[in-house]
Amino acid sequence: MARSSSGIVAGLTVVAIAAVGFLGYQASATAPAHPPKAAAPPAAPSPAPSAQAPEQAKPAAVPAESGTGSRVVYSVSQKRVWLVNESGQEPKSFQVKPSTAHPKPGTYLVNSRSGAVTGSDGVPIEHVVRFATADGVVVGFSSRVDGQMPEPDQSKKTGGIRMTRADGDAMWAFATINSKVVVLP
Repeated sequence: MARSSSGIVAGLTVVAIAAVGFLGYQASATAPAHPPKAAAPPAAPSPAPSAQAPEQAKPAAVPAESGTGSRVVYSVSQKRVWLVNESGQEPKSFQVKPSTAHPKPGTYLVNSRSGAVTGSDGVPIEHVVRFATADGVVVGFSSRVDGQMPEPDQSKKTGGIRMTRADGDAMWAFATINSKVVVLP
């Protein structure tokens, strides 16, 4: 009898593990792309207006040397991106954290995209839009799943040009395969 009850226990254990695995898969497959964030603690009172206040009022102009037509413009020195469309409407512009490997100035095409992967720095990222290679590292735009934007570790070669999750969503919608990316110094 001991053998048959241990066989039953083993069988039930296998069924239970399979059920938990299936339910876990179902939950991950139906989870929202951006789970709701926990309520943030109250913000500390902000100091006097900073240098960013004028930037918010008037976005930086698209650099004249960035070409024409629909394109992503990335200025390494300004740490800024512009999403410029053909319609002539005001382009979306935002700050980014450059990677440690910088593509040479020039025009590139988006050559691959990934919804979610682990970045070259080992961090889960989303909305990856790749367009170049520099110093043997693939370079592209992305946002961290945890929403953080720390300075990159200068001791490592990384290719992730990081942005906020909201800006990452905009980049993902705008920069499809073969979209033009203009890199400026």
